[in-house]
Amino acid sequence: FSALIPKKEDGKKRVWEQSQLLDGIKAKGKGKASKEPAPEFSEARDQELAELERKTEAKAQELAEVEKLERKLNQWAMSASLELMQDNSEARMYEGVQLSVHCYLEACVFCGDIDRAQRLLLTHHRMISRRNLLNIGLYNVMMRVWAKKGSLNQIGRMFILVEEAGLKPNLTSYCAALECMGRTPNYDPNNVDICHCQSLSNLPPSGESLHILAKELGNRVHNKFCIRMKSHNQMVDKLSHIYNEYAELLAKDSKDFDVLPRERWWKLEAEHNSGPSLLGDNTQWPHTVVVELGTYLVDLMVKHMKVNSDILNPANDRKFIPVLYHMYTFRSNKQVGFIKPHPILTQMQQDAMETTLTFDSYVMPMLCPPVPWTSAKFGAYLLTPTKMMRTVVGANQHEILLEKCQDADLHAVLDSLNQLGNAAWRINQPLLDIIISIFNDKGNEKLDIPPPNSEAPKILRYSQQDLATYSSAEKAHLKRELVKAKKKCSEMHSLRMDALYKLSIANHIRDEVFWFPHNMDFRGRTYPCPPYFNHLGSDVTRAVLVFAEGKPLGPGGLKWLKIHLVNLTGLKKRSSLAGRLEYANTIMDDILDSADNPLNGKKWWQNADEPWQALACCMEIANAVRSPDPTHFISHFPVHQDGSCNGLQHYAALGRDVIGATSVNLIPCEVPQDVYSGVAQQVEEFRARDSEKGLKIAQVLEGFISRKVVKQTVMTVVYGVTRYGGRLQIEKRLKEVDDFPKEYVWDASHYLVQQVFSSLKEMFTGTREIQDWLTESARLIAKSGNTVEWVTPLGLPIIQPYHRTRTQMGTIQDLSLQITHDSKQKPDTVKQKNAFPPNFIHSLDSTHMMLTALYCYSAGLTFVSVHDCFWTHALTVDTMNKVCREQFVALHSQPILQELSNFLLQKYCSGLSASVLENAVSLNFSYSFE
Repeated sequence: FSALIPKKEDGKKRVWEQSQLLDGIKAKGKGKASKEPAPEFSEARDQELAELERKTEAKAQELAEVEKLERKLNQWAMSASLELMQDNSEARMYEGVQLSVHCYLEACVFCGDIDRAQRLLLTHHRMISRRNLLNIGLYNVMMRVWAKKGSLNQIGRMFILVEEAGLKPNLTSYCAALECMGRTPNYDPNNVDICHCQSLSNLPPSGESLHILAKELGNRVHNKFCIRMKSHNQMVDKLSHIYNEYAELLAKDSKDFDVLPRERWWKLEAEHNSGPSLLGDNTQWPHTVVVELGTYLVDLMVKHMKVNSDILNPANDRKFIPVLYHMYTFRSNKQVGFIKPHPILTQMQQDAMETTLTFDSYVMPMLCPPVPWTSAKFGAYLLTPTKMMRTVVGANQHEILLEKCQDADLHAVLDSLNQLGNAAWRINQPLLDIIISIFNDKGNEKLDIPPPNSEAPKILRYSQQDLATYSSAEKAHLKRELVKAKKKCSEMHSLRMDALYKLSIANHIRDEVFWFPHNMDFRGRTYPCPPYFNHLGSDVTRAVLVFAEGKPLGPGGLKWLKIHLVNLTGLKKRSSLAGRLEYANTIMDDILDSADNPLNGKKWWQNADEPWQALACCMEIANAVRSPDPTHFISHFPVHQDGSCNGLQHYAALGRDVIGATSVNLIPCEVPQDVYSGVAQQVEEFRARDSEKGLKIAQVLEGFISRKVVKQTVMTVVYGVTRYGGRLQIEKRLKEVDDFPKEYVWDASHYLVQQVFSSLKEMFTGTREIQDWLTESARLIAKSGNTVEWVTPLGLPIIQPYHRTRTQMGTIQDLSLQITHDSKQKPDTVKQKNAFPPNFIHSLDSTHMMLTALYCYSAGLTFVSVHDCFWTHALTVDTMNKVCREQFVALHSQPILQELSNFLLQKYCSGLSASVLENAVSLNFSYSFE
């Protein structure tokens, strides 16, 4: 490239040649003038000579200025070089490499290939060994380029890179920055670009874990990167055409339930087969990369986000102070990094009284139908990348299994997710207004509306002089009370913010029709993708949601609304459906009063187990009975049909346990059986027997053993809850009983959890045997160095991602990551064996739900689920109940345990010796219930 650049000597030579030419023209002109005078030609020639002389002088003056500027640049370069040589004595050995890099950068810039020059510099900068070869001059090359383009962001990035390299900007660096500011139109030096302000606004005053904050920022960057790549690859245009046609098909009044949404999408995609693939490059960033990127961004925020110290109090000395601090705290005896906001920032946010919350689009309900799942990598949101299967963060074992599956094997699973996601919703506006009014009026803990922080207990402060007057016991008591008050304040703040999020989203979409796209966890259990506001939420959230599509009640719809209301109250658990309907008819005055005067009337609804859903149901019943013809009343209200301890139902069906099946309503009875009440009754018998023997805690518990106390433990014991976890559940329930003596809570919970487990063992004999077989099988598999795998009856492959913990230190920050999903590590035997029974039952539970969803779709029903609780219109409850029972029978008519045994033998025992294989076979078959 040097041959193409004019040199100074060449310039001087051209000027000299022009001068010689000018002198020759003048001399020639004079000679001609003496021989042949011609005034008109002489005047033109003089003008031409004058113009040429003027250009020559201007060229010479320009060359002189260039030479003067070059002398100054050489002086600056020499001074910078001397400073660099003084600061770094090792630079002499790198001079040749630096010169080569410098020449390459200059050549790229000269050719206009700015991207290549930038990539070269960044490549050397990212590698520590190569970074040592760089000097400030190489960074200045790119600074001058970005200065000419007026790219202030790139200039700022260069200064950050210079700081990371341990170098100091010189005069050329600052000149480039000033030049860039001059080229930037409307530049405001007071405009500070605060990166990720949303993360700051969501940061609680107590701070947030560095790991959580880094993961959030890293995932946000990854999502934006994926969306930009889709736009760059022109995938967005193709997706837009296909989706518009797909939405038009869904909007047609005549619905064809023989064609699945997945099939509709496939047909449209085949018609638009030209252009980029919609799958694109879905390569996921490793979890460690996402966390390190987020950590780097947090580090930038900690270092560079500052505020004047006198911004709130002018009396203070003015200086810049960081708005974020990196601290350390202990959680579960582990030291964890913590990012805490400065009190000034917290006060500024509180004083600002910001009334607008900002959410990423992918955490909000969709305002259009979701993209149908057509593969494990494509579906749900239009642009935001979404996995069909949620996994332990960073685990990829499930993706590998799904990739090995044939597309046809996953069609049933994909179609069930599409069925759940295509249910349209809207907001119950009258009820939402009531909830918001209570929320703004200091809340109501009884109604699950958290009060504001102003209602939190005051944290007392004591001076050293005051503490000196207290004894050691009194100081310990004050310390415990202080810790309790701080914990209460923190919990109230979290609950208040959670309610604020949910109500704000509901209020924002109050006039919209919206959808919840669904995906699943590694066991097959389905969940809505939007995390904050969905129908899996609390009583408040469920109460404000109704179906967007309305259907007439028909002849039996009003009956189901009344039965549903009684179910929500928690009363009449042992009554038949006819008994519950009769009870609802006797309390119609209370139902109508609740609907008409929810806050000023009798307030009957407030005593229900689910008060807000009960109030919503009261309003729906009132509107129906006051309509001219209730059978033609258009109802949008979802009616629930909940399973009777669904985990025990599956165990009883697997083991053909007649006694257990009777207690969970698998066998027809005159009145519904309530397993929770049955367990509570048997525990009470155990307590009475121990009380007669003189056991103190059994005597204290007299009159306090209820269905509510034991329900959670009974419900979760089939999902792997331990005695320790069960004790904590019972302890929490006992603390909610006002009359129970608090000094006996620990002893009582320890006693009751033992009795609950003993009661379940007697009532469900087959359940314990199946659990033991599953646990022992998983232990042997893990001991052999393998993780437990199985395939659901719908063909979904499942693997347990529990491995021994590996600690990995971040390369950008000293962030320790506890990785439990590394498939290169040995399986965690304890987790593998303890998790297999509940995970297997969860997979059967999800299979039954998916089968029900598919058959409800073919019958034209609106169907959604909260795991084992199924929702539909009041008109179609009977149809849904029929489908639910038929699919449960069809599922358990298969030899599920026998097929599982065969699968485990084939996968894990084919390579074992004959003796070991024989033992494994006998073990498996001894627990096969045919």
